[in-house]
Amino acid sequence: MAAVGKGTVDGMVKKILNSGVKGWLYLLPALIFLGVFMVYPLIDVLIYSLEEGYNSASQTYQGMGGYNYSYVLHDPYFLQAVKNTFLLVIITVPLSTGIALLIALGLHSIRPLRELLQTVYFLPYVTNTLAVGMVFMILFKKTEYSDGFINLLITWFGGNSVDFIDGPYWAKMVVLCLYTIWVVMPFKILILTSALASVNPDYYRAARVDGTSGFRIFVRITLPMISPMIFYLVITGFIGAFKAYSDVVALFGTDLNAAGMNTIVGYVYDMLYGDSGGYPSFASAAAVILFAIVFTITCINLLVSDRKLRY
Repeated sequence: MAAVGKGTVDGMVKKILNSGVKGWLYLLPALIFLGVFMVYPLIDVLIYSLEEGYNSASQTYQGMGGYNYSYVLHDPYFLQAVKNTFLLVIITVPLSTGIALLIALGLHSIRPLRELLQTVYFLPYVTNTLAVGMVFMILFKKTEYSDGFINLLITWFGGNSVDFIDGPYWAKMVVLCLYTIWVVMPFKILILTSALASVNPDYYRAARVDGTSGFRIFVRITLPMISPMIFYLVITGFIGAFKAYSDVVALFGTDLNAAGMNTIVGYVYDMLYGDSGGYPSFASAAAVILFAIVFTITCINLLVSDRKLRY
């Protein structure tokens, strides 16, 4: 009887392992990790964002509603942060991807020292962002002793020096965009160089036999073949630019509201820990708004990719 029971249990175990449950068992550790560290915090933040009049000291609130969202959406500091973030995304993502593609094409066409050059281009990515930000600040910042290296170049070509760090808004945005492009471009170059190396060279040989021009080869063969990687870089670029904060701090210091260069993530941090901190409900509302923006843009990109990309 025991033998029959044991055989029945063994048969049931085999059926479970041979069914789709086996795959879920493999995914279980990752699902637990995502649930604990991503899903639960997201739900918790959503609840915080609806708690009106939340008191951090007593851990109490007056009621549930949408006041926190109304306050954040009417806060001029948040609106300025949204403007800065969108400008950063719109400018840096296309430019960094396009420049990285051009450099990757150049590296792909060079055989001698290709690996060395790839390593050199990748070095800024493994360098601390705050350290790179300090270097950029020294290059652009005007002091009582010097106008900065960039201003020296501008005046040398007959232009007027500009205070890029403490000066007009457009000058600050130029520095921030240049810095962001510099930081993210190495990773994009590495990915695109790998994508170009994976294209079957037989396509290029057949096109050259037919006398196809280099530009047409690039448009008809290279771009379609590496389009999934370009799409991946655009998506991750959007997400990364929307989460920008440490880059801005490295250039303009911690008081980003005074500098007029705060971002959405910076606004969330200020509401939690900054001079105007102690308002987790407002910070949570801003975080949920940021999540909704990134999620919407990602979904739009996914819909576009389903129609345009070739895998």
